[in-house]
Amino acid sequence: MSKAQDPFYIVKEEIQDSIDKLQSSFHQWERVPGGTGEQVHLTKELLANCESIAWQVDELAKAISVAARDPSWYGINEVELENRRRWTSNARLQVADVKRTIGAGKENDNSASMIRRELMRLPNSQQPDISDHYSAKNNDDFVASESDRQMLLLKQQDEELDELSTSVKRIGGVGLTIHEELLAQEKILDELGTEMDSTKNRLDFVQKKMGMVMKKAGSKGQIMIIIFLLVLFIILFILVFFT
Repeated sequence: MSKAQDPFYIVKEEIQDSIDKLQSSFHQWERVPGGTGEQVHLTKELLANCESIAWQVDELAKAISVAARDPSWYGINEVELENRRRWTSNARLQVADVKRTIGAGKENDNSASMIRRELMRLPNSQQPDISDHYSAKNNDDFVASESDRQMLLLKQQDEELDELSTSVKRIGGVGLTIHEELLAQEKILDELGTEMDSTKNRLDFVQKKMGMVMKKAGSKGQIMIIIFLLVLFIILFILVFFT
């Protein structure tokens, strides 16, 4: 079986790529100042990668142990087995060195943090007088700064409330104007409805009168009325359009 087809070399190449990336991140971790957020993030990432690579190497070592039981079945010899064992051991050492160095750096950071915390808990009598002076001055400056900031915030809030009040008044005025216009339109509609009712009553009265006249006139009378109205219409038409 060629190396390109051998699963060992495929997995080995992937693990080696992971180790190379781990080494690159480790060198970056060494250049980052201690105690920073970036270092904390890199530390967590490196430790997680170490655990992942170590697990992959262990699984590969188990596969080598299985192949060592019957090398001829897998088409490999003792020399190849030894080379594979040597590579897995070397990979373990690389990962372990990175993990150990990171762990030591993390402990040093924790020790430094503990020392700083212990120093901060020392009684005031053990602190230099000049430190007390600067601390009190810094506290006064901080209080003054906070007071100024609070005053500025209150001023901004007052200005915003004034603008809001003006906007509310303006909206109220617009609403009142709309209300008055609606009342005026409602009055116009009421008057229009009254006029329509009056006109309807008049039309009903005229229709009743016409009905009574038509009944009294009989059929001949109706014909005469129609002829009369037709002649009247023709005369009006001539007067309107030809004079």
